[in-house]
Amino acid sequence: MSRFIVAPRAAADLAEIWRYIRGRSSEETADRVERKIREQFALLAEAPGIGHRRADLTPADVRFFPVYSYLIVYRQVAGREAAPIQIAAILHGGRELRRVLRKRL
Repeated sequence: MSRFIVAPRAAADLAEIWRYIRGRSSEETADRVERKIREQFALLAEAPGIGHRRADLTPADVRFFPVYSYLIVYRQVAGREAAPIQIAAILHGGRELRRVLRKRL
């Protein structure tokens, strides 16, 4: 069973992404991108090791997984053997990721 939780800030990230894409393209495109990102949450919960660690971006124990031009930032919830993953952030790859992650993680 896929288990994941979406942090409130990550949920806000996804809503911001949807609004941005709808404003620049269309509601249909925004829905498609949101759906694809959400599909990856379940994939990451099933195989949390498929993301990449990025010590060049943050010392935090998180992994990154690309979807289109966005990065899903996630971590396993500590202290539980079959722990769900937590989606910590969803960020555009063109942002100043080190700075954003330093503030958010």
